[in-house]
Amino acid sequence: MATATAAQTAQPAAESAPIPNVSKDELIKFYREMLLIRRFEEKAGQLYGMGLIGGFCHLYIGQEAVVVGLEAATEEGDKRVTSYRDHGHMLACGMDARGVMAELTGREGGYSKGKGGSMHMFSKERHFYGGHGIVAAQVPIGAGLAFADKYLGNGRVTFAYFGDGAANQGQVYEAYNMAQLWALPVVFVIENNQYAMGTSVKRSTMSRTYWERGAAYGIAGEEVDGMDVLAVKAAGQRAVEHCRSGAGPYILEVKTYRYRGHSMSDPAKYRTREEVQKMKEERDPIEHVRSMLLTGNHATEDDLKAIDREIKEIVNEAAEFSKESPEPDVSELWTDIVA
Repeated sequence: MATATAAQTAQPAAESAPIPNVSKDELIKFYREMLLIRRFEEKAGQLYGMGLIGGFCHLYIGQEAVVVGLEAATEEGDKRVTSYRDHGHMLACGMDARGVMAELTGREGGYSKGKGGSMHMFSKERHFYGGHGIVAAQVPIGAGLAFADKYLGNGRVTFAYFGDGAANQGQVYEAYNMAQLWALPVVFVIENNQYAMGTSVKRSTMSRTYWERGAAYGIAGEEVDGMDVLAVKAAGQRAVEHCRSGAGPYILEVKTYRYRGHSMSDPAKYRTREEVQKMKEERDPIEHVRSMLLTGNHATEDDLKAIDREIKEIVNEAAEFSKESPEPDVSELWTDIVA
């Protein structure tokens, strides 16, 4: 499956691929990590409403299974780069919730010392390369990171995340071409939440199966259910195996859904409340794992309530840190600038 090209694969690989067995510990880990992202984003939304976060703020609520599942397929040293809907990616790769929240509030304790805000955070230690505000600009950067790894021969893989709206940008296909030409170890992850900035894919594009566009370059790929963290992990493992084998890039189109608007300023009037509620009730990624834990007797209601309390404490501590951390000194205006 990992060696088939998009042109040769008639159906999305995820439809026929078996879901691997999963341990109790792994299920609880997924539940904890997704819940951290959910509670963090809810708190960020509150702080934004209070005026403590300025500028743009794009929440990841509903899409948690995508990055948590794919991070489960990574190894130490693998890289990731994404768009401006990036808080979940930071938390999933191990960045400190306090540093992320403090950057949102523009404080010195933030990952970019309060100068980057929501869309521009980085962590050399966690191999997180942003956070990019220009639609699709991170995709060729991801190819470049993978080029460096191939040049060094270190066996690392880069995950380049972008959305369905960005998938229509020309630079994506320039990156596809170079990545396949040079057999770069990069997984192009299309987080298809179906609405881009506010236009349904049904209204914006004629070719709605984004992963199949790689066929023009001979790039392998598949579609995966992005509301199922186990399916995402399994697809991520196939993609990573393909890349590490030297077979070149891989495209994952992860079908997901965001519950909130494109950003905090988006009322999302392009869809009905009933549609959103139906997704929450029937397809929520966290509730899916919660159900598996309970029905499989891996955890009790009290166990899960204890996890929820623990996560809320982490998020509340991060929020307090983001308020108490001082604003950056005026001298910071002149640091980290290339002249």
